[in-house]
Amino acid sequence: MKMPEAITNDIRRRLSARWHADLSGVEQAFPHRFPLGRPTAADLRQDYAAIHSKTVTWQDWAHIHGVTLEYTNRAAQGGTTQAVPTHARIDSIDHAAAVVAGDWLTRLVRGRERLDVVRVRFPEVADAGRVIRMIDNYSEVDFELLLAAADWYLTDPSRATAGITPRQVPIPGVHAKWLQNHGAGVRALTGLDDLGLLPNHPSRIHFTYLDPEHRASGGRIHDSATVDDAFRPAYEPEIVVISENKDTAIHFPPITGGISVEGGGSGGRTLAAFDWIRDASVVVYWGDIDKEGLEILNGYRADFNRDIDTMLMDVATYDEFERYGTNHDKHGKLIIASDPRPVEQLRADEKNLYLRLLRPQLSGHRRIEQERIPLERAVACINTIRTQTTSG
Repeated sequence: MKMPEAITNDIRRRLSARWHADLSGVEQAFPHRFPLGRPTAADLRQDYAAIHSKTVTWQDWAHIHGVTLEYTNRAAQGGTTQAVPTHARIDSIDHAAAVVAGDWLTRLVRGRERLDVVRVRFPEVADAGRVIRMIDNYSEVDFELLLAAADWYLTDPSRATAGITPRQVPIPGVHAKWLQNHGAGVRALTGLDDLGLLPNHPSRIHFTYLDPEHRASGGRIHDSATVDDAFRPAYEPEIVVISENKDTAIHFPPITGGISVEGGGSGGRTLAAFDWIRDASVVVYWGDIDKEGLEILNGYRADFNRDIDTMLMDVATYDEFERYGTNHDKHGKLIIASDPRPVEQLRADEKNLYLRLLRPQLSGHRRIEQERIPLERAVACINTIRTQTTSG
């Protein structure tokens, strides 16, 4: 037999998946009967006291939350017949929200208010419930900007073929990043497949030449390149160091045949677009020792489709430099224990460190910033990796 916590999770899942359809009348998600599970006949005969204790727990929970329990009569210990709860009935979407608690009641109130506005102002919207779900996390300011942007496009549909940048759209209060981040909502309200906006400019990378002979020749030290542009670096690198910290990338010590590249933060697709980076003999990623840094490393290996090396992102380095760590992220927010993500691209030692950093009982810091580790250590690691690669 399930316990109330498990059924509450079942209610939350159904509510999360179907609340918008219920509000809009597309689907009636509630009332709904949630099965509690069925005790075995052996349990009822041998230890009915345990079943009775669970029944009392269910009755107390149902009384607190106004939930109706359904029962069935079962043969129990001593030849008796006992009423055993089988289902918990949730009468409505508001009832479900009250049981689940959190911000659900507020979300439903907000959803109904916005649904009324959308239906009045945009009666042609085919699935208003889907729109309400899409904009559920919009602030009131964002919602008002959404309405203004949709009105602007529908006033003159030819605006959707104007071919302008998001920054050039003349809607009061609507800036480029807002339109880029909320374009899906505008399209959903207007029914337009395309808002007539020019694509984002191609991604760019910034990098530093590390080869001492090149630097001594008077050539440029810092450079940049644009994806899909015709470009070759001053020399084809033998080794590429990808550093998530800009200062580390810029000030990395000289390395023969080396280039240090500023990382992209979330993954390696931009850097992997450059064959002189992707196909270098040695590619090394170096980031912070924290959950995010190891997840980024995992993403780089997937995007590069090769086993990129890394340095100073292992258990031994963590143990050595942990005293210089922090429990706050780069935005000053406290880092807390969390569930791991799929990180199949991490090597065994890296994954052990990743899981260690996520443990609720971790006694050390959850983050060691890259710049707390001396660059001389990084150079020594690079030389070791280069030697191993050459000898291999």
